Amino acid sequence: MSRILFVCTGNTCRSPMAEAILNHRSKGTFEAKSAGLFAAPGNPASEQTVEVLYQEGIPIDHTSKPLTKDLIDWSDFILTMTEQHKQSIVMQAPGLGKRVYTVKEFVERETTNETVSENNGLSLDVSDPYGGHADIYRQTFKELDALISKLVKETKKHS
Repeated sequence: MSRILFVCTGNTCRSPMAEAILNHRSKGTFEAKSAGLFAAPGNPASEQTVEVLYQEGIPIDHTSKPLTKDLIDWSDFILTMTEQHKQSIVMQAPGLGKRVYTVKEFVERETTNETVSENNGLSLDVSDPYGGHADIYRQTFKELDALISKLVKETKKHS
């Protein structure tokens, strides 16, 4: 079982959403946790995140956590929501370079054995719904769900 740590900015929207989706969809193939580069400890997931996940039948029990050495050590891979998040982590801990990817990079790497980059015109960022209405969160959910579903499906093919 691979241990995946999702990282975003505040750990109230994208990374807890990705954590909940992966833990729900993978049925034990992966174990996921999440953290934020600038997270204040103990905040709940945003109301819109909880609402969208509830509507999709995905449970969430979340309080925000800052990125810590313990979480990094726990993880096999660290998946960020943006290229900027990835660069921040790699700059602070250069030895982690081979374990840190954007979510999009990791899914493409695992499903096609190729690495994507911004040079081929693809954005490596997952859109940030922070402060938006529920429809914006639903779009972010769809983006993350498609990526995670693709990853889980490919992983099951090869196990």
